[in-house]
Amino acid sequence: MQDSKKLAQDEVQQALSDSGLENILASGVNERKLKLKLDLFILPLLASIFFLAVIGQSNIGNAYQAGLAADLSLTPHMFANVNSLFIIGYVVGQLPATLLLRHLGPQRQFAGAMIAWGLLTIGASYAKNYATLVVCRVLIALSESMIQGALLYLSFWYKYEELATRASVLSATYALAGAFSGLLAYAIQKNLDGHNGWRAWRWIFLVEGILPVGWSVVIALFLPPTPNSIRRGFSAAEKTMLVRRAESAHNTGDRTIAPRLILRVLADPQFWLIGLIQGGMLLCSSSTSNFLPTIMTGLGYEGVRAQLMSVIPYAVSFVCNIVICRLSDLSRLRGVWILGCCLVTAVGYIVLLTTTNLAGRLVATCLITGGANAPATICFAWMASANVGYTYRGSALSMINIMAHLIALGGQQAFIDPPLYRRGETVSVVVVLVTAGLTVVLLLYFRRMNAKKRREQYSEQAEKWRGLSIDEIGNRHPDFFFSF
Repeated sequence: MQDSKKLAQDEVQQALSDSGLENILASGVNERKLKLKLDLFILPLLASIFFLAVIGQSNIGNAYQAGLAADLSLTPHMFANVNSLFIIGYVVGQLPATLLLRHLGPQRQFAGAMIAWGLLTIGASYAKNYATLVVCRVLIALSESMIQGALLYLSFWYKYEELATRASVLSATYALAGAFSGLLAYAIQKNLDGHNGWRAWRWIFLVEGILPVGWSVVIALFLPPTPNSIRRGFSAAEKTMLVRRAESAHNTGDRTIAPRLILRVLADPQFWLIGLIQGGMLLCSSSTSNFLPTIMTGLGYEGVRAQLMSVIPYAVSFVCNIVICRLSDLSRLRGVWILGCCLVTAVGYIVLLTTTNLAGRLVATCLITGGANAPATICFAWMASANVGYTYRGSALSMINIMAHLIALGGQQAFIDPPLYRRGETVSVVVVLVTAGLTVVLLLYFRRMNAKKRREQYSEQAEKWRGLSIDEIGNRHPDFFFSF
């Protein structure tokens, strides 16, 4: 009798979810049209922020090929240190930037970050030595860390099965911005090198610093805050539905920060597993991004042609990222797609290690950029759906980013053997295979945890936990299940 009651309750809950309860509560607003409105209203603005941020990150590789190394007497080791210290700056600002998102307001926080890194990038164009460049890059990283709450911001607006696709737009922006940065560097190096006594690398920093400062005004004026506090652009019925959608993704609108929950995240096995998976793939994607122009030189391309050819792998990454993450959302599967991407990435590195054919090595580079970026995006969506409540989710998303960047930081030290980077490629093959193994472990762990939750869903302890809010107990809530 009790089993029948449980089954009936489960069926009612599923029926309510499938029938679109939010539509009823929101006075008949069409949810599909509202979602499209969100996509057109929020995603372009958020993507533009990341577009400019990635240009600010990747321009160091273009500048290195455009005279920076010669003018500041940078060795390959010093250049790797500049990239590594940038990651440290990124890591330091992650947690406070994410947890302060509701307090500062997304539009103010993101616009302020853009002004800061834009001005600092302009300042880097005047660098006279290695030390000045390092200081500028670290401060730029600290400023850019203030936008890393973007996925938490997206989780305010989108359901779990919609999140990876939207996150992929931001992640794919990395590839698009990398390609644009290569084209822009190509144009600057071809047309402005030596103009007014400045080498091309100084012009690269100057031009790419002005862009975010100007665009910050648009972000401050038009980016919506949160579903609970939005004032413009949506009707009252649409606002009601937006709040209901946020609640279905376990967002309460509460901005209270509970410090004890930050430490509880570290006790969850899934945090470490997802963090290591994301870190492994980020090591591959970020190392390839930072050293891509130099890798192109190693493939046989020289000067401005190396800048131009770096566009091809970025374009492949852009398309693959969106397609794979969309398939992940449609299938409501995460781990399977990560495993497939690990296989493709490993094949790419193996080809780079085993062939000297120029065309073959270029294809291998495209396999790496196409396969390595999507898993990092899927991991972000996976972490967001595996951790609920403002403090719990915010701290989990920021700390997984910290872990991933620290792993990438250590791994980039292997990429100091140009022009073929064979040592770094060998390390990357091992990392990708380990990442695939960890993904299998995580899938088995989530399956076991869900089975345990179903067994105990109507126990005495579960009923006590139902009396607490989602912000208090996070993913321990008896009616919350992990996706995998």
